[in-house]
Amino acid sequence: MAQKENGLYVRRIQRTSLPVDTIELAKYLIGKTLVHDARAGRMSGRIVETEAYVLGDAAGHAYRGLTPRNKSLFLDRGHAYVYRAYGLHFLLNVSSEVRGVGAGVLLRALEPLDGIPLMRLHRGQAPLIDLARGPGRLSQAMGIGLQHDGLDLCAAGPLWLGDSAGPTGEIGRSVRIGISRDTRRLLRFYERGIPYVSGPKRSRV
Repeated sequence: MAQKENGLYVRRIQRTSLPVDTIELAKYLIGKTLVHDARAGRMSGRIVETEAYVLGDAAGHAYRGLTPRNKSLFLDRGHAYVYRAYGLHFLLNVSSEVRGVGAGVLLRALEPLDGIPLMRLHRGQAPLIDLARGPGRLSQAMGIGLQHDGLDLCAAGPLWLGDSAGPTGEIGRSVRIGISRDTRRLLRFYERGIPYVSGPKRSRV
């Protein structure tokens, strides 16, 4: 069922629409919508930046196999994998392969759409451009934490993926940000010319 989002209708994405490939999913998610129907209200944003963590990727959390911490990465594509980075920030990933195969897509940045006042409360009244620019800020703004780990983002629930809320521009590609292994792989994808994309300015053109 489609739901109204900033004057547009956003339909929950069906799992059958998600590519069964980590890189293709990372590109597919650019321009799609992340929605959190929290108790305090709805928050949403256009996904404008992702990173793929593919099979055999030394920078990925599934590299050493299944563990209690990373088990959500091994679910069927379209599930949330949430973890705490450096003891400070929660990061949201989307599982990206078939059940039993560990890989995922990190959501790095959103263009805020709905629930902006609530997102600002979560972010200490940060300016609009910085509300969800970077993976830690994204989760903080959207009120995402470990309680959302393992949720099916294609099923009825508080956290879900919606289709595009508008046209998507040209997609750029670069190396990933803030990793120390497999650093040269071009597995970061972003919408060109969008100020909400994270990282140095030279990585957003």
